[in-house]
Amino acid sequence: MSAKKPSNAEPAQSSARGITWFYLTVVALTAGCGLVVEIVAGRMIAPYLGMSLYTWTAIIAVVLAGFSAGHWVGGRFADWPAARAQRAVAICLLLAGLSTAFSLVLIRVLSGPVIALALSAVPTILVITGALFFLPSFFAGIPSPVLTKLAIEDNRLRMGRVLGAFFAAGAIGSIVGTLAAGFIFISWLGTIRTMLLVTGIYIALGLALLFLPSRGARKTARMSSPVLPIALTLILGTATLAAGQRVLAFVPACDTESDYYCIRIADLSGEMGEPARAMVLDNLGQGINLAERPGILVTPYVEAQDLLTQIHMAGRPGFRAFFIGGGAYTLPRAWLAALPGAQLTIAEIDPAVTRVARASFWLPSDARLKILHDDARRALNAGKTVFDAIIGDAFQDIAVPQHLVTEEFFALVRKRLAPGGIFLMNVVDSDTNPRFALSVARTLRTSFSTVEVWRSNQAGERATFVIAAMSKPTPAARLISRVAPGLEWQRLEAARIRDYAARLNLLVLTDDFAPVDRLIGVE
Repeated sequence: MSAKKPSNAEPAQSSARGITWFYLTVVALTAGCGLVVEIVAGRMIAPYLGMSLYTWTAIIAVVLAGFSAGHWVGGRFADWPAARAQRAVAICLLLAGLSTAFSLVLIRVLSGPVIALALSAVPTILVITGALFFLPSFFAGIPSPVLTKLAIEDNRLRMGRVLGAFFAAGAIGSIVGTLAAGFIFISWLGTIRTMLLVTGIYIALGLALLFLPSRGARKTARMSSPVLPIALTLILGTATLAAGQRVLAFVPACDTESDYYCIRIADLSGEMGEPARAMVLDNLGQGINLAERPGILVTPYVEAQDLLTQIHMAGRPGFRAFFIGGGAYTLPRAWLAALPGAQLTIAEIDPAVTRVARASFWLPSDARLKILHDDARRALNAGKTVFDAIIGDAFQDIAVPQHLVTEEFFALVRKRLAPGGIFLMNVVDSDTNPRFALSVARTLRTSFSTVEVWRSNQAGERATFVIAAMSKPTPAARLISRVAPGLEWQRLEAARIRDYAARLNLLVLTDDFAPVDRLIGVE
């Protein structure tokens, strides 16, 4: 009986399985990197455009458009001969890496001129996000259909399984990429190093495919030379690095990059004539503190809140206040210095903001100061303490978070106020069409008998309104600044509010429907 000769098909089948697993890995990593870029994109543009519903909508739309166009082009490439198609994928991955790195350069070069065009918010956001993130997503979308087709041709007896495996690999890669970006990369690496990591992964995958024999090359024992793609990658990569160094693209825009914000410290000592700093979260100033004089409130709306509190809380012993948001801790710091008996509770969601306030904004350690690193609504709902004053100063870009301006939240605020207590919040809105500010005021009237809207006499296109809710009206109709000569705050008269209401179709905001971004005057 003769021995069975080994089949030449077995090594070929083993090689095909190995190539299929590698293709699966490429598809999973490419999908993961694409979602990392999508998540990091929000943090990248925050210092220039802030964070809002519109920025996230634009980012998701641009990235999906890039993926879709890439998948379509990849489908065309999939019809090419195997060796040519694999080489095209390798080159596209190299371009995905280069375009990802170049987005760090482009945002420094492009953002200023585009913002200077003074377009409305939505076109500005779409132009910048499209220029930055379409090409990285486009090149990342090409490999999946090509590699899936090549794997199917290598596994014709298991086409359904292979197709399902590639769909699953892309989905799993996307999930892992999303979780890694949100929970690991941004927190531990920061925006720039995360984007450079993605760049490195794309280029490594592209180089691996350049040197991997394709199905056609395995049959002919010939491979196309990788020299030209590698040389072009080196040239373009060097040019990107040189341009990036010139515009400081690889230097973080943030002094501290936290899980929530890009935190920057602006030294205003020269302008103020004494040690002074401003805190900027993303692209919005959060307060100006003077080192030696905590009672001087340079930020106008903070001074207005202080003046209104003094009017309504004058002479009240054991003053207790709750702050929605800490920021630079400007007003808590002033009250700690001015009110020996004050007990202050601050709900600041970002511990990094508190650390920066202590390290750089002269926030003291004080037994009268209780800081909760928690969402303000959750913190207020969990406690039982009643407060003489509740101060709202939480923002995402120029918009107040939706869950902090609803009828349900204001009912909770009313429940946590002591008799005769006051609720104050500042709102950024259009000076001529303050639909959001007045909708907030209308919503507050569902829980408070007296609601007042105050604005300064120095407002521009955008104005900061201070909204007060309490049981009794403020006896004064004007608040005169003690810091800025000529500045005063004026209470909007009831007749003027009625005129606005007739023209602007004000809403009662609820947990179910509070379109904050749309109401603040985006045109």
